[in-house]
Order: sequence, then structure tokens, then C-alpha cells
Amino acid sequence: MAQDKLESTYRLEDQIGFRLRLANQKHLELFAEHMPEATPTQFAILARLYFDGSLSQNHLGRRVGDGCRDNQRRGRSVARQMLGTKHAFKDRFAAARDFADRTRTCLCESAVKRAQLISQQTTKKLSAREAERLLALLGKL
Repeated sequence: MAQDKLESTYRLEDQIGFRLRLANQKHLELFAEHMPEATPTQFAILARLYFDGSLSQNHLGRRVGDGCRDNQRRGRSVARQMLGTKHAFKDRFAAARDFADRTRTCLCESAVKRAQLISQQTTKKLSAREAERLLALLGKL
């Protein structure tokens, strides 16, 4: 009897976490298809370094929304591999100079363009206004 009452008030399909998980799965599928060389976290680190230059590990983690040092370390490693830099990010001035030179390459620009395509494909069933509103609402969470 209690289960019947619960079933009438709870629908898994109507739960925000369920919907977010499904949307995230779809986005991750598109990401893996278009950018197989990096995870979303690794790309976020690459993009953040591309646009902001050299950052401390702590600041980088805050800027990409990932406080896990292991993820940051792996992401930075992939960024170094993708950019071909041999500098450890401990030498931030050498790394910043090296990164500034390499950000002019097609690699980062291509990755950013692919990320834009991934976002467009993720929201292709939404109008431009709906996609903008979705981003605003997710920002509030």
C-alpha cells in the first residue's frame, strides 16, 4: 500500500538528477566521438590554459570546476602532450612563454571549434533561446 502511494508521487523520469544524467551521457557520447584524444576535464584544462595562460594548480582547478588534483594533473599532462611542451608547469614563466607560442597552432583552435560543435549538437533540439536559458538555469545550480 505504501509502495503504491510512493509510486503515484515519484516518477524517476521526472527527477532532475535522472534527466541531468541522461543529458550528460548524450553529451559525453558526442564528446568522445568528436574529441577522442581528451576527456571533457582534460579539454577544460587545455581550454582554460589556452585562454588564461599559466595558472597555479589550485586556481586552474577552480577555473575548470574540478578540485581533484589527480584530474588536474592528468589534464595538465594531456595538455602538455597535445601542445608538445616539455616544461613542467612549476616553471610558470617558461611554461607561459612556451604555451603562448603554441596557442597560435591549429591544435588548440581546432579543439575549441570541435567543442563548440559538440555543444551545438548537444542542444540541437533546443531553440537558441532555450539553449541560452538552459545554460542560465544550469549556472544557478
